[in-house]
Amino acid sequence: MRLILTLALCLVTAAARAESALVAVATNFRPAAEELSEAFTAKTGHKIRLTAGATGKLAAQIANGAPFDAFLSADTETPMRLASTGQALAETRFTYATGALLLWSADPARDLSDPAAAIEAARHVAIANPALAPYGKAAMQAIEKFNISTIVWDKIVTGENIGQAYALTASGAADIGFIAASALPATGRSWPVPQDLHDPILQDAILLAHGTDNQAARAFLDWLRGDIARAIIRRHGYEADE
Repeated sequence: MRLILTLALCLVTAAARAESALVAVATNFRPAAEELSEAFTAKTGHKIRLTAGATGKLAAQIANGAPFDAFLSADTETPMRLASTGQALAETRFTYATGALLLWSADPARDLSDPAAAIEAARHVAIANPALAPYGKAAMQAIEKFNISTIVWDKIVTGENIGQAYALTASGAADIGFIAASALPATGRSWPVPQDLHDPILQDAILLAHGTDNQAARAFLDWLRGDIARAIIRRHGYEADE
């Protein structure tokens, strides 16, 4: 009986110490973040709530006082900028994943072996908004290096984030689109965009000022560096540093 009471007290104490954190996450990383948060909660008892969106839009919300405790960005510059303005803790920033870009069509018969020709032949090409989303910026850099006709720029349609670029392509509103490798479906045709055609898509995490005293947020960021988290990140199509 005494053992049962002791175990019950331990469980109550652990539950009392568990906290919750609100984490802003770049759209491209949302599926991975959902699995990571579930595994983290199962391990620690802390609860992680996620809000996904374009990196630039989330940063604007943070600047306007949104109560996020941590930020999983799709770039490095945005967390650095937030740290420089006192809205994040610079010493907590680290790269949690490196993304990969694909040119993709929902039509499995579409030939993407010559990406420049495929873009020129397309009616519409979907990309994420390069002003808001690092994957969109990378797509623009790649297109510029293809050295194709300036007429191509009139074919580009933009989604607010990489998820919307995928949706535009999947729906047929765009013939082809630049999507995150992590979002690649089992159907269609894809062409991996070489890393030398764009800046590395380094995705940094950082603790925000609002989460300074939030133990769940701090523990979650620490946990992202561990073996279990890195394995999940790789399974979702990203690179994760050892």
